[in-house]
Amino acid sequence: MTYEQTVQWMFNRLPMYQRQGASAFRKDLVNTKLLDEHLGHPHTAYQTIHVAGTNGKGSTSHMLASVLQEAGYKVGLYTSPHLKDFRERIRINGELCTKEYVVSFIEAHKAFLEQRQLSFFELTVGMAFQYFKEQRVDVAVIEVGMGGRLDSTNIITPILSVITNIGMDHTAFLGNTLAEIAGEKAGVIKPQIPVVIGERQEETTVVFEQKATQEQAPLFFASDETFPVLESELKGSYQVHNIKTVQKSVEVLRLFTDLEIGEQHLIDGVARVVTNTGLMGRWQVLQASGPRIICDTGHNTEGLKQVFAQLGQEEFEQLHIVLGVVSDKDLGSVLPLFPDEAEYYFSKPDVPRGLDAAVLQNQAAQFGLSGKKYETISEALEAAKRASTAEDLIFIGGSTFVVAEIV
Repeated sequence: MTYEQTVQWMFNRLPMYQRQGASAFRKDLVNTKLLDEHLGHPHTAYQTIHVAGTNGKGSTSHMLASVLQEAGYKVGLYTSPHLKDFRERIRINGELCTKEYVVSFIEAHKAFLEQRQLSFFELTVGMAFQYFKEQRVDVAVIEVGMGGRLDSTNIITPILSVITNIGMDHTAFLGNTLAEIAGEKAGVIKPQIPVVIGERQEETTVVFEQKATQEQAPLFFASDETFPVLESELKGSYQVHNIKTVQKSVEVLRLFTDLEIGEQHLIDGVARVVTNTGLMGRWQVLQASGPRIICDTGHNTEGLKQVFAQLGQEEFEQLHIVLGVVSDKDLGSVLPLFPDEAEYYFSKPDVPRGLDAAVLQNQAAQFGLSGKKYETISEALEAAKRASTAEDLIFIGGSTFVVAEIV
C-alpha cells in the first residue's frame, strides 16, 4: 500500500475515538500490553517524560521537547490528535516520522493488529514507541490521550510525570467531579518518580497528595512557585500557566535525573517551541490584518474560558466566530461561554462525530447566539471574510477538527 492507502486503512479498519466517539474507547490496557510485548517493549530503550492534564498538555509537551532539543538531546515527541497529517503524532526533533516507516510498520504487523482488533490509538502508541527505539532517541516526551490510569501511554515508567490541570472534560469516561477526574489522571504517578502538578486546585490537591504519598513519589506544584517571565512563540495569555509548569519540570529534571539542561536551553526552548516542534492550532494567527483571523483548538469548558479571556483582550470592531463541534459535546456547558455580540457561522466538522450545523445553530439560538449555517468549514470561513471589515476579527474554533480544516 502507499502511505495514503495505509492511513486510510487505519482510519477505516481500526476503531478511532476522535472520529467515532465512545464506541471506539477502550477501558483497559490489555491490547496495549499485548502489542508492547509483541514489539519487545520498545519504550524501555530510552528515557520518557509523561504529560497528562485536561488543558495545556499538548503545549506543555511541545515546550518540554523544545527545551530538550535546545539542550542537544535527540527528542521523540508523541502527541494526539493530529491536525493535517497522521505523522504529526510522532516526531523526532520536530521532524515527522517518515511515510515509509508508517507503511512498513503496518505491513509488518497487520496480521497481529487485525487478529487482536487494536484501536487506532493503541496502534499509534506502539508505532511511536517502536519508531523512537529504532531512531535511538535519548528521551521521549509522551502526551496522554485521555485520562491517565487506563490510557494506552500508561505502560511507561518515566523519569518525570507532569499533570497540567484538571477540568470537566470526558466526564462519561473519567468521572463527574474534579476529584474523580483527578483520580484517573493521577494514574500516571509512578512509584518514586517525581511528579509536577501545573495548577493547585482545591478539589484535586488532596487526590494528588494521597497518590504521591502512596507511591512515595516526590510531589511539586508549579503554581506555588515564582519564576522569571519567559517569552514564547506560543501566544495567548493562558500559556503563562503552561510555561510555569515547564519551568518547574525542568527544575525537577535537574534535581532528579542526569539530563543536563542549562538556563539558556530553557529560555530558548520556550521561545522557539513552534520553530523547533511545528506545533499548530494554539492561538494561531492565520492572518495578521484586514481582518485578523485567529484559530485555537480549545474545546472544553476550561479551555474555552481561557480562549474568550484572551479574546477579551483583543481590539476589533466586530467579532465573527466560525464554529463547529462534535456530536457528544455538552453544549449546555460550553455555549453559555460564547459572546452573544458576535456574528456566528455554523458548520459541521468533516468527521463522523461532527454535529450537524442546523442542530448547532438551533442549540446556539437558545443561548442568544445568532448566525447562519454552512455546508463546510471553509464555506463558513469565506462567508465570515466577506462580511468582515479590515478592523474586524474572525475566530475559528469549537473543535480540533474545525481548526484542522483551515490551518
